[in-house]
Amino acid sequence: MTTARVSFVCLGNICRSPMAAAVMRRLVDERGLDGTIAVDSAGTGGWHTGERADARARAALRRAGYADDHVARQFRAADFDRFDVILGLDAANVRDLTELAPSAEAAAKVQLLRSFDAAAEPGAEVPDPYYGPDAGFDEVLRLIEPACAGLLDALVAGAVP
Repeated sequence: MTTARVSFVCLGNICRSPMAAAVMRRLVDERGLDGTIAVDSAGTGGWHTGERADARARAALRRAGYADDHVARQFRAADFDRFDVILGLDAANVRDLTELAPSAEAAAKVQLLRSFDAAAEPGAEVPDPYYGPDAGFDEVLRLIEPACAGLLDALVAGAVP
């Protein structure tokens, strides 16, 4: 398998995308694929650039045994050159990323994360837990885990990019 560079993208890069990146990093590590899959996350907006992940996201990650060492950044058009697969956490993120893409080839790198979860309905999204109860962050993690496992399987099989 060749090296794949993956970026998870949500709105502010303090909840869903850093959670997805933490899950993916652990899966990559558990399968002994360090050095073959690079994992990143970013937000379509820059409001939280330089900040740690939301405290509720960090708590949910810690409860599930994941690392929580994230610092937020904004996804830029130049990132299309840096990543092979760009995963929006919801349809609005996918739309915003597609509009930002500098070419049709770049736009083709954008996919909806839950499309890699075989049990998810077509078009299924990871909802933004920011304005909801703390339990929403645990639910988000529950949705992200099978999608990341499916993504990793697809990467290893060469089905993406």
